[in-house]
Parts: sequence; structure tokens; C-alpha cells
Amino acid sequence: MTLPDPAHYRVLWPMDTRWSDNDHYGHVNNVVYYSYFDTAVNAWLIDATGEDIRRLSAIGIVAETSCRYHAELSFPDRIQVGIACERLGNRSITYHLAIFRMSGAGLIPAAAGRFVHVYVDSDTRKAVAIPDVIRAAVAEQLTS
Repeated sequence: MTLPDPAHYRVLWPMDTRWSDNDHYGHVNNVVYYSYFDTAVNAWLIDATGEDIRRLSAIGIVAETSCRYHAELSFPDRIQVGIACERLGNRSITYHLAIFRMSGAGLIPAAAGRFVHVYVDSDTRKAVAIPDVIRAAVAEQLTS
């Protein structure tokens, strides 16, 4: 199993773990990693497009997600979420993601994941083309 490398991600989105992220065992609960992925991708989309993506006529819904855990996180860790585009289709985007814990020794890989956004009409929820503003941001900033 290969650990994620920060150099393979076009964007490193900074985040902080929260007090409420820890579970009874004293580390960030596994489901919270998915929240970090979702938050980082959508925050990056808002920043990269300058749009409130919630108000577009088409919205990205999560159709698939996965995560492989490499190391524990715990509050008050500071993290960076690596974001890259694995596939830019007509109606969907597949993101390649990673979570790194920031330390004095650099970025420590904590998890690697995958996240698929399928774009749907915000009213009918029928699949539609990726909005131009999102396609442009992903193509310009996340693809090689």
C-alpha cells in the first residue's frame, strides 16, 4: 500500500480538527474523515469559482466515496486535505483526495480517498452537465 504524497495534489486545503471530532477512543472518528473531504472540496469550489455553489442551477451530489486510513488524527490536529481531479466527465467529477496531519516534520499521511460528485438539476434532481464555472475551475486548477 502506497501512502499519499502531498506533491501529487494540486490543492492542499487547510483545516483544523474540532473538539467534537474525537470519539470515545480519543481519536477522530472514521466518519469525520468523509466530512473533511466534503468540506474541503466544496470550500475549494466556492473559493475557486467565486460562486455560491448552492445557488447554481446544477448542484453536485455525492454518488460515491471511499477512504483508506493510514494514521490516527486527534483534536487539536491541524490538517491539509489534498485535492486532485481523477476524472472530469460530462456530468460527474471524480476527486482523488488525501488527508495530511501537519507536524514539525512535515505533512504526515492520515488517509486517502475518492469522492464522486454527480451534477443534477437543483429542482428536478435529474443528472445534467457540470456547470461551466465548475468545469473551468476544475480543468484549470486540478488537472495536469
